[in-house]
Amino acid sequence: MPKVFGFAGFSGVGKTTLIEKLLPILIGKGIRVSVIKHAHHDFDIDIPGKDSYRHRAAGAHEVLITANKRWVLMHELRNEVEPTLEEQLGRLSPCDLVIVEGFKRVEFPKIEIWREANGKPMLYPQDPNIVAVACDAEIDCKGLPLLPLNHPVTIAEFIVKRFLND
Repeated sequence: MPKVFGFAGFSGVGKTTLIEKLLPILIGKGIRVSVIKHAHHDFDIDIPGKDSYRHRAAGAHEVLITANKRWVLMHELRNEVEPTLEEQLGRLSPCDLVIVEGFKRVEFPKIEIWREANGKPMLYPQDPNIVAVACDAEIDCKGLPLLPLNHPVTIAEFIVKRFLND
């Protein structure tokens, strides 16, 4: 199994933006990284009217689209229970590190992203799985490492030391 860690925080704090900045830094260090993004709503990556959409709408259990640059497998849950994070990890190709965005209630190590301007409470006091806080201000994290949110190189270094240097 690859090393797994995630980013937790309320909507609008910059989780996706930070991950987008971290990926080229980590990949530049020779780390093969995959990402799992948990969505809390009924999302769709398909386009109505396209062949794959029509196949799913007609009842296909899975539709795999493949081309010379990428492929995607869409699996319709229909009346099945949403897979766990562990089950989804088992579907990924081999890699060194999996970054998880979301699944904030699942137990695995996370970095909380917090912005005072967002007006939401911090998660770390109630979540023992948070191992650091990335923030755009100086705050007291009660002994947890405080990482500068706007300095992705520092956050990447923390990730490498904490999750990949065993």
